[in-house]
Amino acid sequence: MKKIIILASIIASSAAYSATTASPNETTPIAASKESNAETPMGKALKLFAEGKHEEALKIAEPLAEQGDADALYLMGFANESGKAPAASIDKAIEFYRKGIDKKHADSIYRLAFIFISSGKKSRIEEARDLLEKQALVDPAVSGRILGEMFLNGALTGEPAPETAVSWWEKSSEAGDIPSMLFLARLYDGQLGIQTKNDPNLAHKYLLMAAEKGSPGAMAALGSRLLNRKDGKPDEENGIAWLKKAIAAKEYSAHLALGEYQQLVKKDDKAALSSYTLGAEAGQSDCMIRAAAFHLSGKATEKNTARGNELLEKAAKAGNPDAHLLLAQELSKEKEPDVGRMYGHLLSAANAGSAIAQNELGLFYFSGKLGVADVSAALSWFARSAQAGFASAQNNLASMHERGLGVELNFDHAAKLYTLAAKQGHNEASFALARLHANGQGVALSKELAWAWASLATEQGDKEKAAKFLLELNKTLSEEQLTAAKKELIALKSETPK
Repeated sequence: MKKIIILASIIASSAAYSATTASPNETTPIAASKESNAETPMGKALKLFAEGKHEEALKIAEPLAEQGDADALYLMGFANESGKAPAASIDKAIEFYRKGIDKKHADSIYRLAFIFISSGKKSRIEEARDLLEKQALVDPAVSGRILGEMFLNGALTGEPAPETAVSWWEKSSEAGDIPSMLFLARLYDGQLGIQTKNDPNLAHKYLLMAAEKGSPGAMAALGSRLLNRKDGKPDEENGIAWLKKAIAAKEYSAHLALGEYQQLVKKDDKAALSSYTLGAEAGQSDCMIRAAAFHLSGKATEKNTARGNELLEKAAKAGNPDAHLLLAQELSKEKEPDVGRMYGHLLSAANAGSAIAQNELGLFYFSGKLGVADVSAALSWFARSAQAGFASAQNNLASMHERGLGVELNFDHAAKLYTLAAKQGHNEASFALARLHANGQGVALSKELAWAWASLATEQGDKEKAAKFLLELNKTLSEEQLTAAKKELIALKSETPK
């Protein structure tokens, strides 16, 4: 297997406009009544609970709950649900939440609804729906948002109901709920996996509504959207104005969006570095990575490896997996790389879900860089990365199945994995499929398909092995077979990226 080099740069990403929601499963005790400030006994109990002093908090809350205090009933319910109360049980949690509901305590309704929905029992799911729909008459903002989420993921109906979800989010948006506006913006932007709902104009409408309502994340996303319009005609004045508003509201991803625009569209590297630096100073980890790239390469500034690595270290400490990946790459360039540190950074990135790092870690184990090759560990990491859809890992895993390394030799499985990688433009996988078709291993014996896959591999960049294979194969094909092979190539190219 050819070693896959760690990517030298991270693909540009625009400002995200996700928002923290208050779905039932995310509600915390601190979300209780605004009347429970720190000066009241209940306020002190909530503060102590949030600090992890559960026993002290419950000593205050329990007698208040017995007196019918709604916030105290909620806290006792939450403590039992989360296992923080003595002899905690879900039944006790339900009992406290029901008492809280009798006091018209909103968060008790949301928690109980979540418990019932999670139970999977039809009768309880129906009760949860009834609770939420009745609460929507009182609080259409939060209840509508939750109902929208539940209908979209099929939790209330057994299968997704996007039309109903949209209806609830629209009601919630009308009531001023920013997260619902953002859900609708994402839905119409095609980010929730419902392609029939794609509508850029509606996405813009709801994003603008959220921005005008004061959502810093929406401001940043709207600014980025205006600067990166699909028609290629950026609205620079309004885009930058929204990004500046987002920055003023301490949404520092706006520095990233502005830097990307300056770097990729305006081709002004100095301005871009300035924006990335401001974002880095404000603690935005992606800006740290972008600024680091400028210092490491000497772009728009003097080359400063120490400064670049310092920025990457800060981003890594902030939990950015891409920073860990890039630090591993920087370490690999040294004459005597610190293998232990490289491994540590790759492991951190891999555990954070980076498919690239997972594949690199697989190569790390396969090559024996830790002292001895560990094929089983390599196989495990390749599998995780391949499952995430990373083409290089799919190719590496296929190679192990084709050769019987760490697993039983399985040409069928190898062919399936090679196909997944090849259809993403991976030339080694395309050439592997050419070999398999030439020998009828795991796929149909077909010189025509062997020719088509080998030709595709050469077009994808394999100018040696695939080209030599193709030259030999051409000697064995009749004119009729070559014509058929060319048709197969056209079909394959229609299914793979250009």
